[in-house]
Amino acid sequence: MDNIKELVNRFILDPNNADVLAVVKAARNGAVYGAKVRFPHALVMVFLFRVREKIHLILRATRQHSRNLAVFATLYKTICLVLRRTSPTGKERRYDTFVAGLLGAYVVFGRGAQSSVNQQISIYVFARVVLALAKLAVQPGGLVPTDVKGRVAANAWPVFASVSWAFVMYLYRWHPETLQPSLKSSMKYIYSNADTWDGFRNFLIHNQ
Repeated sequence: MDNIKELVNRFILDPNNADVLAVVKAARNGAVYGAKVRFPHALVMVFLFRVREKIHLILRATRQHSRNLAVFATLYKTICLVLRRTSPTGKERRYDTFVAGLLGAYVVFGRGAQSSVNQQISIYVFARVVLALAKLAVQPGGLVPTDVKGRVAANAWPVFASVSWAFVMYLYRWHPETLQPSLKSSMKYIYSNADTWDGFRNFLIHNQ
């Protein structure tokens, strides 16, 4: 047993195997992280809004989230490896990660009918990208002129938060069919169900 452990450790620590092992570990990390993120979210949403077939829905959402992140991580790391090895300098180029992310995301998240899990992952990423780009815009050399950076930095978040909530409330009121089912269920629970009750029990103790 000790000999086997030593052989495995030697293989893992061999620099010649680092690139391929990075792809394998990326797949592992994607699967584990997807499961850790999806399971509690699915558990809460299912118990709040869908009582029937709870376990089946939880496991299905967890499996899909975990699998998709694992496949994307594998593709991303593999494409980065190929691009680096085909580079004239043998080193990573500035936009290799962008190209790898673009191709990997197209394969995993961009093709075919879109599940709610894929939509949630992509929307989550999109929101973080928008915030990151806004921060870059006010950094030295960014798009925002120096003389107005202070005002932009001070007001960017209030404007972003206010406009986001303004649009989501408008859409829920007049075009609820355009919203994601989980978001629509949450908003129905908070806002629409607040308009009806027939006694103290479903006024304060229970929602319905």
